[in-house]
Amino acid sequence: MNQPTHPRAPFPVAGSSVALLRSWQPDAFLLPEPRVLLGVDLHISQPRALRLPIDVPPPNVVRVALLDDQPVVNSFPFSPPAPGLTKPAQAINRTALPGPLARTSSATTTSAEKRTRIQPPHDVVKLSERFFFLLQPDLEAILRASSLQFPRQPFPFQFDGMAFLTPRHGAILADEMGLGKSMQAISALRLLLHGGEARRVLVVCPKGLVSNWVRELADWAPELLVAVVEGDPQRRRWQWSLADVPVKIANYEVVVRDRELVAEMGLSFDLVVLDEAQRIKNRSSHTSHAVRAIDRNRSWALTGTPVENSAEDLVGIFEFVAPGELNDRMSPRAMGTAAADYVLRRTKDRVLKDLPPRMNRDESIELTSEQRETYRRAEEEGILRLSGLGQEATIQHVFELILRLKQICNFDTATGESAKLECLESELDEIHASGRKSLVFSQWVETLGRLRNKLSRFGAIEYHGGMSTAARDAAIEQFKTNPKHSVLLLSYGAGAVGLNLQFSQYVFLFDRWWNPAIEDQAINRAHRIGAVGAVTVTRFLSVDTIEERIDEVLRRKRDLSDIILSQAEAAPGAGLTQDDFFALFKLAPPKRAAA
Repeated sequence: MNQPTHPRAPFPVAGSSVALLRSWQPDAFLLPEPRVLLGVDLHISQPRALRLPIDVPPPNVVRVALLDDQPVVNSFPFSPPAPGLTKPAQAINRTALPGPLARTSSATTTSAEKRTRIQPPHDVVKLSERFFFLLQPDLEAILRASSLQFPRQPFPFQFDGMAFLTPRHGAILADEMGLGKSMQAISALRLLLHGGEARRVLVVCPKGLVSNWVRELADWAPELLVAVVEGDPQRRRWQWSLADVPVKIANYEVVVRDRELVAEMGLSFDLVVLDEAQRIKNRSSHTSHAVRAIDRNRSWALTGTPVENSAEDLVGIFEFVAPGELNDRMSPRAMGTAAADYVLRRTKDRVLKDLPPRMNRDESIELTSEQRETYRRAEEEGILRLSGLGQEATIQHVFELILRLKQICNFDTATGESAKLECLESELDEIHASGRKSLVFSQWVETLGRLRNKLSRFGAIEYHGGMSTAARDAAIEQFKTNPKHSVLLLSYGAGAVGLNLQFSQYVFLFDRWWNPAIEDQAINRAHRIGAVGAVTVTRFLSVDTIEERIDEVLRRKRDLSDIILSQAEAAPGAGLTQDDFFALFKLAPPKRAAA
């Protein structure tokens, strides 16, 4: 495992809020000239003394024995920017900072009112390095001086995210889905590239999100050259070797496949960004080993669900971001304290007061008489089988019964009847008539196919992992632009991450996933920045079935992530255990072998 070994390279420093760093090259990616502070040239030499050459009459210098006396500190405000240095905001083109916000909500502050400081991370202990951070102008001034522009005015909390990522060599941006994690990461890496602090960046993401990252980079950093590593081995070797391309994108499967090739070529990166970083939560997986083997200086992870199932998920991500900082033996409180300086998490209800509301409703579904009879027989037979197995029963046997019962709740395996489908069709008739669009999620691709046939009058389109990337992209574009297609049918596995579907105002969970965090990801495909109105989420629950029992257990599990991130002690019963699964059928779990 290769860990970051490069010395810390502080962010570029300017002597005033309007000083333009000579090292910043917006249109080139060359090594910066030696840093020159236009207002203040600060360095520490032997013997230790502060030299402050200023283009004004020299100040009086007072020598203070720092170990004996407290120095007197004088604060001097930076001068306001000179007229003409700031480009006006473009109404229909790209927005130059600090233009006025396009939004008028009182819940957000304008860029001119808010100044975002880049604070030194807690692990910066050298006085010289802390001085570099403390003497920097605010982030808005740095962006203004560099003439970097944005297609849309970022929210204030997104500036905070940029300021959090920029100085850190290890960081986890764990914002709730829909708050623009990729945009914040792109803007921060853009600052590093233009400041000469990085020249080689690798973005690793799920295969289905590669095209999404290409679009986001073209939108938020159009001047950057980007290469996607894909294709046959010879082509990938050539793509890895492109030295003049500052940003490369590779999916997790390519990183695993090319692990030896990357090592053989001696590749190293100034920054590696992992999107949907929960993919490496299992430290023993090939994916985790391959990602951690990449030689790198900075390690950033983006995930809306840093804790999906247990605290070990966060430990797995930290093995990439900051190896050794967390371990399984820590209590949730200790883990939260140790992770605090590496993790930034915001939720929509805290930072977006003007985001349209999300309305949740549980729709209780009564199975048809035929469905109920099929369900009853299947459950009785399954429980008898499990009871007969006794101590030989395994969690796999329980899973098989649960899956069979859940599928019957969707469609009767004997007659094909579906009470859920009848309810869904009734809802979609009204939504389709109003010209709005809906998302329907299911655990099974087979269920999506049956729904597509039944919902053809709504122009239903499928989106799942069995489709090629090109086919999935075409499906999203068709659903977005063609008013005849008002329903998109998605699998949780493919549709719960990375998609921006904020033009949809209705979300239906046709069946329930095992993990509430995955369901939240699915819902937030629509309830995110840019949502055109209130989002209504409908969860179908079949009455007196396994679905209601699972929902009861999931409610206890939903708070696990917040427990750790808020440094609170864990509540008893959080998480789905083997005992929980057996308890769904009022069965005693098998006895564990003595250690």
